[in-house]
Amino acid sequence: MLIDRDRSVLLVVDIQERLLPHIHEGQAVLDHAVWLVKVAQRLGVPVMLSEQYPKGIGPTVAVLRGLTFPEAIGEKLHFSCVAAKCLEPLPGVERPQVVVAGTESHVCVLQTVLDLLGQGKQVFVVAEAVGSRRPSDKELALARMRAHGAEIVSREMVAFEWLKQAGTDEFRAVSREFLK
Repeated sequence: MLIDRDRSVLLVVDIQERLLPHIHEGQAVLDHAVWLVKVAQRLGVPVMLSEQYPKGIGPTVAVLRGLTFPEAIGEKLHFSCVAAKCLEPLPGVERPQVVVAGTESHVCVLQTVLDLLGQGKQVFVVAEAVGSRRPSDKELALARMRAHGAEIVSREMVAFEWLKQAGTDEFRAVSREFLK
């Protein structure tokens, strides 16, 4: 099962101002998420973002907010985006494949992924674009998501599957900009 850009959406879960500084290798997680958003936008894949209790944890970090429209951000109090129903009005929610990045791996990402799988979605978790405060929590979360049917992938796996083939103008442009 390949990730198809016409059937997928990118979901970035809770990369927020007051949480990110506490995430193990948080800057790297953010950098990978930004890269994914830019590739998705370049290839026409819808992007959704969620925010967990922004009054307390702060809004989505500025660099991600600057790449998206306010209509692409859903606020929530439930840890799971699905339980919170914050994704329902967002662009791309109807697509059957969901590529997931964000924080924290063992809380909001995990609960969202398990609920998406429960809805029958095909879920692809980008390993380097998810994070937790403790590395052991991330490892446990990835193992649990995999055990329940999520595909654990790398960001380049996502990009190359969205592209499907080399030799096109689109491939050359994306390769120059993102696959250095």
